[in-house]
Amino acid sequence: NKYAIITDSKVKRLYGNKFLRELNKNGIEAEIFHFPDGEKSKNIETIHKLCEEIVNKNFDRKSAIIALGGGVPGDIAGFVASIYMRGIPYIQIPTTLLAMVDSSVGGKTGVDLDSGKNLIGAFKQPKAVFIDINFLETLAKKQIRNGLAEIIKYGVIKDEKLFTKIEQNLTKILQLEEKITTEIIKKSVEIKTEVVEKDEEEQGLRMILNYGHTYGHAIEKISNYSLLHGYAISIGMVLVNKIAVDNNLLSKEEAERVKKLLKEAKLPTTIIKKPNKNDLMSDKKRIGDKINFILPTKIGEVTIKQISCQ
Repeated sequence: NKYAIITDSKVKRLYGNKFLRELNKNGIEAEIFHFPDGEKSKNIETIHKLCEEIVNKNFDRKSAIIALGGGVPGDIAGFVASIYMRGIPYIQIPTTLLAMVDSSVGGKTGVDLDSGKNLIGAFKQPKAVFIDINFLETLAKKQIRNGLAEIIKYGVIKDEKLFTKIEQNLTKILQLEEKITTEIIKKSVEIKTEVVEKDEEEQGLRMILNYGHTYGHAIEKISNYSLLHGYAISIGMVLVNKIAVDNNLLSKEEAERVKKLLKEAKLPTTIIKKPNKNDLMSDKKRIGDKINFILPTKIGEVTIKQISCQ
């Protein structure tokens, strides 16, 4: 019967108010709700505040939510949809490259705790995901690189052809040339969808999507979330590749090829302070004192290896 658009302050200014007017103009009842942009808003207090605001505007079980924005609005809006009135439908409209290829697809929602990233959440599949690459025109170049890190990840874990395509078309991708940008977004979504359909709640196969993320999430936390997600994942990929090389799973040449592409994309590959055991143990994917690391065996293939953090 009506839609709650959930977004952050930046996206509200860029697109939210216009989107609300268009919906209202077309006879669709909607309200917009927002919070300060940035990872620091991704907490339980924001969820509580949004739920209070939505209930005060008389949204009910026949209502739906629209997540408009990048990964933070998407995760927050999805989580609200999973718990409001014990669950109402929602739609994802990602506006960043990172959200288009990663967080908007797959149904993971949630917020951070002081102890670590995404430690409270729920699996809640959106009814639809609408991806429009024209949103990317307002993104800073660092945000394009931020999303590109996740696309490179897909190439390493599942598709050597995608990885090669990025190597050969990096300049065009960074310039957002329409044909190649559409191709790599579509392929990334197809890879993630295929994995999630086989293992929605991450009991096995879906873990491969976390390649680079165990270190990456710890690095984000160490930086107090000042480092962009894709930048942290880039460093995380290099760190786990070293583990793969040390365990004779990956050749030095393949590891160097990944590092070279990340560098050419102007993504970071080194860190001053490497996460320690305690940083890694806050990862939600740990089991007891062991963590499942996703280690490449070659570009396009990975294996899951349980490593003790004691």
